[in-house]
Amino acid sequence: MSNKPELPWIPPSRTAPDGPAAWVKGFRVGNVEVKRPFILAPMSGVTDTAFRRTVQIAGRETTGLLVTEFICIEGLTNANLKARTRLAFDAQLERPLAVQIFGYEIARMAEAARICEAAGADIVDINCGCPAPKIVRKGGGAELMRQPDHLARMVESTVAAVDIPVTVKIRTGWDDACINALEVSRQCERAGAQMIAIHGRTRKQLYGGQPDWDLIAEVADHVDVPVVGSGDIADAAGALYRLRESGCAGVMIGRAAVMNPWIFGQVDDLVQGRVARVADDAERLRVLAGFRDMMRAYIPERAIPGRLKQLLARLTKGFDHGGLLRHRVLRAKTTEEMFEWIESFFAATDEGRIDQWAVKEKDLPPPSPRVPRGVRRRRAA
Repeated sequence: MSNKPELPWIPPSRTAPDGPAAWVKGFRVGNVEVKRPFILAPMSGVTDTAFRRTVQIAGRETTGLLVTEFICIEGLTNANLKARTRLAFDAQLERPLAVQIFGYEIARMAEAARICEAAGADIVDINCGCPAPKIVRKGGGAELMRQPDHLARMVESTVAAVDIPVTVKIRTGWDDACINALEVSRQCERAGAQMIAIHGRTRKQLYGGQPDWDLIAEVADHVDVPVVGSGDIADAAGALYRLRESGCAGVMIGRAAVMNPWIFGQVDDLVQGRVARVADDAERLRVLAGFRDMMRAYIPERAIPGRLKQLLARLTKGFDHGGLLRHRVLRAKTTEEMFEWIESFFAATDEGRIDQWAVKEKDLPPPSPRVPRGVRRRRAA
C-alpha cells in the first residue's frame, strides 16, 4: 500500500563514526533519570493518559519522558474534576512522567505543583510557551516570555514548594523584536529550573514558519541544565538529526507521534542499526482498539468518538481511500459504528478488495445537520 513509506537514514556526514549508538545518551533532570533523549511533547487535548500509554505500547516503551497535556493551576487548586482527570496516569507504564501546568499566579502555581507531586508526578513542568489567546490574555503560556522577572519568581517559588524537579517549556521569544530565549533560560536556571525545553518559534509565529534550531543550539551551549529542543520533527531520522546537530540533551516529538505512535520505537530501531519497523494494518487496528479501551476506563462513552476521530484522522493520512474512511467514520454516531467501518476497511485492504469497499461518495447518506452550540434540537411531538 502507499501508506508505508521507507524512513530515510541520517546523512552519513551527520553521524559519528560508530553510528548513533555512540552518541545517543540519556540525561538527568535533577534526581530523575531520563534513559533515552526522545520525549513525547505535551499537546493540549491530545496527550492524555490513554494516548501516552498508546505511544508507550506502540513504541515498545522506548520513550524517554512522557509529558501530560497542560493543566490549569486554578482548576487543580479548586479540585476541578476535568483538571484532576488530566492528572490520571498509569504508575507502572507512564514513567518517568512530567505533569505540565500553566497559569500566572505565583502562589497558586506552587500549590498546584504540590498537588502534582502528591499525585505521583516525577517532574512538574511550567508552560511558558502556549500561544493560545485565551491562555495568553490571562498571563499564562507565552505571555510569561514578556515577563521574565515574574517567571523567575514563579520558578523559584515552585522549586521551594516541592521536592521533585521543576522544569519550564518556553518559546524563542514573543516576536521577531523580542527573541529572548537565552535570557529567559538563564533566569529560569538561576531560579532553580532543572531543564529547559524550547519550541523553536516565537509566540507570534504560532506553529507557522520554520523553527529556529540554531537558537535552540545556542541556548544549549550557554546553560548548564539540560536543554530539550522542539519543532517540526517529522520522523525517526529527523529526531536523530536534530539531536546530533543541536547539541541538545534531548528532543521532543509532538505532532509526528499523533500521526505515527510507533515513532519512538522507530528511533530506537535506527539507533540499534536496524531497519525501522513500520506498522502493518493489523497493528494499526490494534492500536485504535487499545486506545478506545483505555479511554473507557476514565472518560464517558459519549466522549470517546471525538477522541477516536482525532487519532484516526492522522493515522490514515496517505492511505489508499483513507479520505473516504475518514468521511464515513466522521458520520458515525457511536463507537461501535465507527469500528464497524474501521474493521471493514482494514479487512478489505488485507483481502485486496479495497476498491470494492470504496463506493462513490454520492451513495453515502447525508450527514446529520450541524446544530450551533447552545441550541437544542427540537424533539418530535
